[in-house]
Amino acid sequence: MLISSNVIKSSGIQFGTSGARGLVTQFDPDVCAAFTHAFITSIKANFLFTRVAIAIDNRPSSPDIAKACAAALNQLGLEVIYYGVVPTPALAFIAMQEDIPAIMVTGSHIPFDRNGLKFYRPDGEITKSDENAIINSSAMFECTNDLPLLDVNTKAAVTYIKRYTDLYDESLLAGKRIGVYEHSSAGRDLYTDIFASLGAEVIPLERSDEFVPIDTEAVSAEDTAKAKKWSLEYNLDFIFSTDGDGDRPLVADENGNWLRGDILGLLCANALNVQSLAVPVSCNTIIESSNFFNYVARTKIGSPYVIAEFDLLSKDYSSFAGFEANGGFLLGSDIYVNSHCVKALPTRDAVLPALMLLVAAKNKSISELVDCLPSRSTHSDRIQNFPTEISLEILNDAKANPNDFLSLLGFPSYSVELIDMTDGLRLMLDNGDIIHFRPSGNAPELRCYAESSSYDQAVLLVSQSLQSIQNINLP
Repeated sequence: MLISSNVIKSSGIQFGTSGARGLVTQFDPDVCAAFTHAFITSIKANFLFTRVAIAIDNRPSSPDIAKACAAALNQLGLEVIYYGVVPTPALAFIAMQEDIPAIMVTGSHIPFDRNGLKFYRPDGEITKSDENAIINSSAMFECTNDLPLLDVNTKAAVTYIKRYTDLYDESLLAGKRIGVYEHSSAGRDLYTDIFASLGAEVIPLERSDEFVPIDTEAVSAEDTAKAKKWSLEYNLDFIFSTDGDGDRPLVADENGNWLRGDILGLLCANALNVQSLAVPVSCNTIIESSNFFNYVARTKIGSPYVIAEFDLLSKDYSSFAGFEANGGFLLGSDIYVNSHCVKALPTRDAVLPALMLLVAAKNKSISELVDCLPSRSTHSDRIQNFPTEISLEILNDAKANPNDFLSLLGFPSYSVELIDMTDGLRLMLDNGDIIHFRPSGNAPELRCYAESSSYDQAVLLVSQSLQSIQNINLP
């Protein structure tokens, strides 16, 4: 007999900001079974269920991981409903409607040699305390190499499409030309149906048979150029894409300019007439200065922290939502759109913010909507393959001597007015600029976020900071 906590700890797989992540080689059948048994054990005292839903992204390793999880569920006498390749929010939504737990096999935006597991209770995404319960669970199980065949149930895909196409008639997007950058997104077979059902002419763009690790928070120069080229070539009004598992949107205006995720979230929340918001500390301060909302709460980075804030918002507000700098939108409460009730979906979603942006831009261009907002720009990037322990050492030294650190980054004429350590190290400078460093929670990366009154300055703050950090000689 194996004990789940021992297997999980020896695997080296850890929970990040959203889900357990690790190298594909670490997700052997015993490790997948350990996580599955631990997850079910951690929630079975609080929920009654006989079925568990599973879905996957398009990574080549995902089908076998799903089979290993299914084998463990079969050991527990539970029925497995396999929804195949669908976006994470599609799985989460159908599971919540069916009042059953769910496991999503996905590594989101990280490279294809890595993968991960996201867990959902019948009432939604697991909490940080649930993560601890999974890691420390002493569930006992037998190893098995007998992996089952899984037949695809299409209900999750159909239900997810109807969630949005039922809100408006087919005239909503009439006359609009929408490009869908498909790459290897888990939702690429759904998005065309959604936009076409609402009247748009949809142009599929660059489907890939190989996994493409799109990071909506650090858009590559190649994807930036592609969007501008596609916009001109196909005379597009809008470009839609997502990360690998379809819970983080990447959208471009009519000129092929990718929108920052928090700007997209802001426009969506305003179009929904949401009363209050929960957003991570890394989001643009334009959210408060826009005066669109009665209250804005700031949290640590990661959907579990945003969701945890919903409990507090629900005490004072009837409508509340959240979004992240990466674009994922979380609907915390039921809300009415065009006289239709949109059920709460407290996990990151890519389609709702895109749809509501198009609704808001019904009689004007997307770029005009953005231009109406207060002038405040953000930028972010990352150093990949940068050990987390080195990142933490650098940031610990910086906390103790922030102005020396600022000089080390190449900004000796500025000084630090305020330090925010809600998540990582966020430096507010005397000229109003912000530089924020944070080690990634699910990969060996150091992220840098910057905010300034001009986009060029925000880009400079990020690029120079990351370059300088790579040149630091640690003892």
